[in-house]
Amino acid sequence: MTGKENSTAIERATIRKVARRLIPFLFVLYIIAFLDRVNLGYAALEMNAALGLSSEIFGLAAGIFFIGYFVFEVPSNVLLHSIGARVWIARILISWGLISMLTAWAQNATHLYIIRFLLGVAEAGFFPGIILYITYWFRAREQARAVSLFMVALPVANIIGAPISTWVIDHVHWMNMPGWRWMFVLEGLPAIIFGLITLVYLTDRPAVAKWLTSEEKAWLIAELEKEEGCKPKPVSKWDVFKDSAVWQFSLIYFTLAMGLYGLGFWMPTIIKAFSKLLSNTQVGLIAMIPYICGGLAMVYWARRSDRLAERRLHTALPLITGSLGLVGVGLSDNPYLSIVMMTIATIGIYSLFGPFWSFANLFFSGGTAAVGIAVINSIGNLGGFLGPYALGYMTKLTGSTKAGLYFLSAAMLVGFLLVLLLRPNRRFVSNAVASTNLVD
Repeated sequence: MTGKENSTAIERATIRKVARRLIPFLFVLYIIAFLDRVNLGYAALEMNAALGLSSEIFGLAAGIFFIGYFVFEVPSNVLLHSIGARVWIARILISWGLISMLTAWAQNATHLYIIRFLLGVAEAGFFPGIILYITYWFRAREQARAVSLFMVALPVANIIGAPISTWVIDHVHWMNMPGWRWMFVLEGLPAIIFGLITLVYLTDRPAVAKWLTSEEKAWLIAELEKEEGCKPKPVSKWDVFKDSAVWQFSLIYFTLAMGLYGLGFWMPTIIKAFSKLLSNTQVGLIAMIPYICGGLAMVYWARRSDRLAERRLHTALPLITGSLGLVGVGLSDNPYLSIVMMTIATIGIYSLFGPFWSFANLFFSGGTAAVGIAVINSIGNLGGFLGPYALGYMTKLTGSTKAGLYFLSAAMLVGFLLVLLLRPNRRFVSNAVASTNLVD
């Protein structure tokens, strides 16, 4: 075997081993995280009436999570970079699992506001921490697929969570406690269990990976260091806040989060309005359709982005697709057409994630990535506050979700235009040649 063939063999073996070791585990963690974040939408089918919540109050309760998330996001990611992913991600999982379970004992809107805010505080840093963690293990050319394979947990969380959550609401009434309360208890418990598993399973960096051979470790470390040298010159971590690209990416992600959480929290309610004959379990089964299509599209679009080594258009086109889908949902009074348009909107929203985070990573280097990614995610996720609240407020004002859906659509259109204005570091992009080695 020649030196080049040996190098190629080590490359393929290392990338495959890293992907198989890390991605499935991170995937499971994000399913747990996202389900604990959005299961409020399924609880609303019974909880709103039980606690006397109006559409506006529910929208605020859904969105207030992101205020706590915003406040603690950057400090959490800096601590993860300093302390190490293993310990910090485990801490995040255990704390949010406990707080999520507390939601079962909320007695009024005030209790719900406080618990949702604390849940945001507990979970702050998880998602950007995972995105940062992926950059420790994968080169730019594999990152879009690595991110998308991890983030396909978003639609999967709803594919699994929709029928399970609604089934629990309909059928689990142990100790005379309503099903929607049991849903929070049963779905918060996995976060605690997997937090403890994380302490044993996760590895902080390639240099300490006992499951890689010395040759594999040396190759991976050398590749990541070589790539780091092609990125923009490192600046002070806090100088990241002066970078216009950070604010552009933050605004883009803000518009995406508005659509993601606005539609996500309200989808069960919109579907329930199709017919009074639909049970909660049937609502959950129907809600699976957009997420199945969104998950498949997410993986395909990220693989295409990596294969073509193109990020900007692969980030822009999903936003316009999501925008058109949301308009379609608002315009349609036919249940079947509404599901089709929800599916188109979901395909657009979920297809963006892989290319978006790989695109953003082209603008950062070294320790600045920890701050840059956290800033984008924390500011962007404030859209998760505005989207559900705006939809709830406009629903209360007009008696229909249509105006709110048009508002979300307009926001995503703005995001599309902002992406077109971004220009990455050309020298680095030229080195990010597409690879098919991540998974076989």
